[in-house]
Amino acid sequence: MTPIDQVHLSFNPQTLTLLNAVLGLVMFGVALELHVEDFKAALRTPKALALGLLGHHVLFPAMTYVLVSILKPEPSIALGMILVSACPAGHISNFLVHHSKGNTALSVSVSALSTVVALFMTPLNFAFWGNLHPITAGLMKEVAMSPWEMLEVIVMLLGVPLVLGMWVAKQFPAFAHKVQKPMKILSFVILLAFIGGALAANLKHFLNFIQLVVGVVFVHNLMALVTGYGLSKAIGLPERDCRAITFEMGIQNSGLGLILIFNFFGGLGGMAIVTAWWGIWHIVAGLTLATFWKNRPPLPLAPWSGAAK
Repeated sequence: MTPIDQVHLSFNPQTLTLLNAVLGLVMFGVALELHVEDFKAALRTPKALALGLLGHHVLFPAMTYVLVSILKPEPSIALGMILVSACPAGHISNFLVHHSKGNTALSVSVSALSTVVALFMTPLNFAFWGNLHPITAGLMKEVAMSPWEMLEVIVMLLGVPLVLGMWVAKQFPAFAHKVQKPMKILSFVILLAFIGGALAANLKHFLNFIQLVVGVVFVHNLMALVTGYGLSKAIGLPERDCRAITFEMGIQNSGLGLILIFNFFGGLGGMAIVTAWWGIWHIVAGLTLATFWKNRPPLPLAPWSGAAK
């Protein structure tokens, strides 16, 4: 094993429990803005919806497998890349699509469905690709992680808050409207603070190995963004939809990834560092691209689109 594969970041059980609760709160805040109509709206553009879901949950993990074969990173870094690719879309994607003058309604629909699909596809993709690749198969055998155990954790972290948040939004719409924005802001700030705290507590390890993950994450994220936009253009989607699919493929729920790493892999260094850096870098890259697009308004919307002008 290489040095980074032997590093295990420190994160005590009490802090991990609190982090699990914070991610659940983030998901609950997001769900307060979701309605059954959002899922119905997505069916009006089946081509864009199919690309968003298949691109995120099938194509990106497969491309990550190929990228790992090309780059040949350390095993724990490679396993972190596979886990990131298996996570659902990060909900900051909705903000980035709105900021870029993309199709926000499509983005919300794909993000919501991506989260539901991820309840099953995240453990399935991670177990399949992680065990299949020769670089990571050894680590997977050492951990002997059950996909069903991961499914149970993901259902508790994403599924339960999603259902509860949508129920509250339906039963108490005035309350949901009043608290959704401050709750999202507060929960995201707390989540970022936890990620920052984890990095600070393990700063020595992070500084020792950051050079191993910066380039890998840059290429990995760029591949996702370029693929999302390129495929959207290739099948003839409107520009606003192209922007939405770009961010849905290029923004990952790295917070979920970190929690799974600390729950199942004991904070394995390469996995944790690459996932934490993903959580930072995809915001930087996403904001840069969204700001670039904001100053270049797309052509008129497709008739059903609810994106803000």
